[in-house]
Amino acid sequence: MTIDMTAAPEGMALPGVLDDIRMAPAPRITGVGTAVSPTSYSQREVLDAFGITDPKVRSVFLNSAIERRNLTLPAEDAHGVRAPESQGDLLDKHKALALEMGAEALRACLKNAGAELADLRHLCCVTSTGFLTPGLSALLIRELGIDRHCSRADIVGMGCNAGLNALSVEAGWAASHPGELAVVLCVEACSAAYAMDSTMRTAVVNSLFGDGAAAVALVAGDEREPTPQPAPVVLKFASCIIPEAVDAMRYDWDRDQGRFSFFLDPQIPYVVGAHAEIVVDRLLEGTGLRRSDIRHWLVHSGGKKVIDAVVVNLGLTRHDVRHTVGVLRDHGNVSSGSFLFSYERLLEEGVTRPGEYGVLMTMGPGSTIETALIRW
Repeated sequence: MTIDMTAAPEGMALPGVLDDIRMAPAPRITGVGTAVSPTSYSQREVLDAFGITDPKVRSVFLNSAIERRNLTLPAEDAHGVRAPESQGDLLDKHKALALEMGAEALRACLKNAGAELADLRHLCCVTSTGFLTPGLSALLIRELGIDRHCSRADIVGMGCNAGLNALSVEAGWAASHPGELAVVLCVEACSAAYAMDSTMRTAVVNSLFGDGAAAVALVAGDEREPTPQPAPVVLKFASCIIPEAVDAMRYDWDRDQGRFSFFLDPQIPYVVGAHAEIVVDRLLEGTGLRRSDIRHWLVHSGGKKVIDAVVVNLGLTRHDVRHTVGVLRDHGNVSSGSFLFSYERLLEEGVTRPGEYGVLMTMGPGSTIETALIRW
């Protein structure tokens, strides 16, 4: 038996797999906000800044489908040379950028949601580009004067998929605290994870990532005033881990350089693409929905080959991933917050309508694919 999800009144839970939503108010996405570091570079400008002349490396940069990225590069010395930064300097950079971009994205999100810092009751911070103890949530609470009784959590080291892992956690918190505001804040200072050398390993990584932060607000129940933007209900999550590809994406210690370095296996786009159908079918299982019923696809801007692999394996159109492609073009891969940059662009279009469904999808180390089903 199929379930006619489109027949349910706005905001009402549905039978079958989604019965559990009846037991608690469904969380809604009430706001989103993004931020980037101050300076934007074209791919050629990055190559020139580091004096990279190797034609193979330059080809990786210039054929990445990225036009510009926000980066915080090391300062030039008296001879115009940008020297590699020590791990300690990179950790300092991460902390400074995380606080700056994180605060900006959080404020933008709350403004979009029609809320204030004083309304915040739970803050979940995500980052994979540096390590902080105390965590970013505690530092932001101090920096912004947020109520000291605000609950918090920090998700560290999960990579580009972590934004949806955090959204799942925060959706559960919101459902159990009706009317109270929860925020997921993804902050990735990718400039603090760069290792500039002449190897192809680092060329792929250095051609791809950019600095960015994104926040999303959730509230369950009807206690708050209506939000300025359409507020879709978060219905369901589904995950898929690919254990045989656990080393395909990793951030580990480079003994030669004495610092952390990120690695991406060249085959990872095809691995992700081959498993995209599995996790999406699991997400839609029991809902009565088919992939063709999904009006909006918000996919992680993981790279040109990753996007292409997902499009082919899910039978999507280029229009379906227009925001994913646009975010990659304008900002590069901003890691865990990429899908929220796309979500923000979708809202700015003003094309969503009540009753329409959307799928959020992220990918990252593990290797993992995370998905969420939402309904306007």
